[in-house]
Amino acid sequence: MQIRKQRLISMGGLFVSVLLLLLVGTVSAQQSQSSSYQINEAFFGTGGDLNACSGSYCTKQSAGELTVGNTKSTSYQAQAGFNTDRTPWIEAAIIGSPSVDLGVLDTASTKTGTVQFSVKSYLSSGYVVQIYGSAPTNSGHALSAMTGVASSVGTEQFGMNLVANTTPPVGSNLSHDPDYPSEPFSFGTVDAAYSTANAFKYNSTDTIASSASSSSYTMYTISYIANISPVTPGGTYATNQTIVATATY
Repeated sequence: MQIRKQRLISMGGLFVSVLLLLLVGTVSAQQSQSSSYQINEAFFGTGGDLNACSGSYCTKQSAGELTVGNTKSTSYQAQAGFNTDRTPWIEAAIIGSPSVDLGVLDTASTKTGTVQFSVKSYLSSGYVVQIYGSAPTNSGHALSAMTGVASSVGTEQFGMNLVANTTPPVGSNLSHDPDYPSEPFSFGTVDAAYSTANAFKYNSTDTIASSASSSSYTMYTISYIANISPVTPGGTYATNQTIVATATY
């Protein structure tokens, strides 16, 4: 993230760069097996093939599929359908640029910026997403981190949330892909501390989003805001922040 501050004739900047990391624990997928045989995939239906390949192309095929999707109890879950994979995994990605430039700051307005990321998990009990890193700093002075409060022009502040805001107008609510209201496949949610419109917070190591089950893609938008006071030191403010997505089992 990058911020520039303008006070009288002093000018600087504010930059935030965001890195996304994945943490996956060691897990195993139980299979039907004896001392001599093992069934890696079992199905009821006409047929299917997970890896039908020629010298140049590969496809996943199915015919006469009777069921598809996830079913689970409190202790177990299964993915029905021919084109399934027994390996648990988590996938996350920054959407667009990982750098945020909040521009030149002044005491008369709030500066804003956004960064988007998505998370998807498979054969897991869900995931948690945390934010790490300091508030933007210039020559040892860090902008004051917000604690879940509103933007106040003329007061030194730095904060974020993951919802659509009106004051200032920045950000958007999460979205699910695919999004079938009656039978959703994506279950990510924003943590309560970062889900209130027009209330901003920043604390390194906070959980900012999560899912309680395996989930298709959930797209999140982080909305950053920054304000300065008349006594905020001029100069260029910068920070490197890391988003850590961890699968749970």
